[in-house]
Amino acid sequence: MIPVYVITGFLGSGKTTLLNHLVNQPGMKDTALIINEFGDVGIDHLLVDSAFEDTVLMQSGCICCTIRGDLIDTLSDLLTRSGRGEIPSFSRVVIETTGLADPAPVLQTLMSDPNIADHYRLGGVVTTVDAVNGSRQLDEHEEPAKQAAVADRIVLTKTDLATSAEAAALNGKIRTLNPASPIFSVINGKIGPEKLFDTDLYDPKTKNPDVDHWLRDGAFGHGSHHHGSHHHDNDVNRHGAHIQAFCLTYEKPLPWAALKTWLDSVISLRGSDVLRIKGIVNVMDADGPVIIHGVQHIFHAPVLLKSWPDEDTRSRIVFITRGLEQQDLEAALEAVLNADCAAAA
Repeated sequence: MIPVYVITGFLGSGKTTLLNHLVNQPGMKDTALIINEFGDVGIDHLLVDSAFEDTVLMQSGCICCTIRGDLIDTLSDLLTRSGRGEIPSFSRVVIETTGLADPAPVLQTLMSDPNIADHYRLGGVVTTVDAVNGSRQLDEHEEPAKQAAVADRIVLTKTDLATSAEAAALNGKIRTLNPASPIFSVINGKIGPEKLFDTDLYDPKTKNPDVDHWLRDGAFGHGSHHHGSHHHDNDVNRHGAHIQAFCLTYEKPLPWAALKTWLDSVISLRGSDVLRIKGIVNVMDADGPVIIHGVQHIFHAPVLLKSWPDEDTRSRIVFITRGLEQQDLEAALEAVLNADCAAAA
């Protein structure tokens, strides 16, 4: 399955500048880049071939195309064209979203649409944040707060124009929303694609799962409730203040039926407030750990790994939520586990 990466970021946050730099990089070879308009990305002087009105091949080997109808149509069309030999084969897809977009529907589409779910999987989310205007945008709009919260990699742009105090304040705000994801300070979009698109669960070179790299659960301070949301000063953004990230950790194996009941109830009752879930779970009677990954109401099919990547066999489930408290989720799972034990007895 081909990993798909989503580049998101608020209006003026530097997505186009980043894309203009990326399309030149040799590391974008074998990448299909889906953008909204060619006019926004300065690729005219780099054209090698333009077999179709909405698809061009770059010198770097990157295949650039614009949206055809909708995202599903475009992704399906890329596969068809590649299968016919009309465009080169590709091993990665990068999608640019509009600045006002809530990234969740795009992520859910990638995870659930039956037309593409057999061919593509979500690789990760890259979010651009403007170092000059980012703090104000996080204060005034919910979209950039959600974009930063669900990101696997954060690109801080225009850092040469911001004061050190502004950059430090913004960094602190981002960390309250997203404690784990690496933040890269970038000038004029100059960053290598290997730094942005290394967020996949599976190492593309070895095909082995790299759970620590993917989950980054060590950033969450296991056992500390409310991590990430209540360390705000009073003037911290009103939108981001409701978004928090935490990691639930369990030493003993969990019964799959109880775990599934718990997750199903959480996403059915509060799915719109669960921005993202990522976890590795020690499931009772399973041969190896189970990987779970969800965005709001939609979950990827669970993945059973052949073995644990290391000696740490604890269940670790990272939640990014809006107004949903850690202790409430823990209490709900405890109630399901107790009911499961009572039924077994």
